[in-house]
Amino acid sequence: MLDHPAQPWPGLPAIADDERLARTQAFRDHLLTRRSCRYFSDAPVPRAIIETAIEAAGTAPSGANHQPWHFAVIESPDLKAQIRVAAEEEERAFYNGKAGPEWLDALGPLGTDPDKPFLESAPWLIVVFAQRRGGIDPGDDKQNYYVNESVGIACGFLLAALTAANITTLTHTPNPMRFLNRVCKRSASEKPVMIIVAGHAAPDATVPLHALRKKPLTQIASWL
Repeated sequence: MLDHPAQPWPGLPAIADDERLARTQAFRDHLLTRRSCRYFSDAPVPRAIIETAIEAAGTAPSGANHQPWHFAVIESPDLKAQIRVAAEEEERAFYNGKAGPEWLDALGPLGTDPDKPFLESAPWLIVVFAQRRGGIDPGDDKQNYYVNESVGIACGFLLAALTAANITTLTHTPNPMRFLNRVCKRSASEKPVMIIVAGHAAPDATVPLHALRKKPLTQIASWL
């Protein structure tokens, strides 16, 4: 064994395999209710729910346990408006040729376009940043490892936690996203990864039928 401070493995409560399966199935079934929504109401979501979901995201595994993520949570209407203006500028360039025909064809069944009103109507925008350097203690300036993988897992945890609270979400990734460093007052050394829009669906919200298609187990897993 390595010579480092440690404590005994905490373990998990013993349960029968049928209970494990039931819990996994219940979790899967609830995640199946998650849909990316582009039509949000301005109905409020308590800050405590967002805080708790971010705490859940912060439990994600990470390279060397450096936890190379930062979540900038935006409620300010002024900042949301700034983000919408900058994002739509990038989106217009994207849809006017920057994306290329194959990418635009792939997006066609989802009905997306350069207009992003959800960036203002939803009560919360969570901007996720990846940190190339940092560490576990305040003020650390160490190399972080497996940053993309670590932040991606944390984002998955965050989406799952919000879904558990029946909060509607959307992942939005305007490209490039460097304007988010300025709006969120984050260091240029941090890389914006995505905006997670969180709130409640508008009464007239719709979901494209294409978005309901999910690959079955036989396509996403193999047993060796």
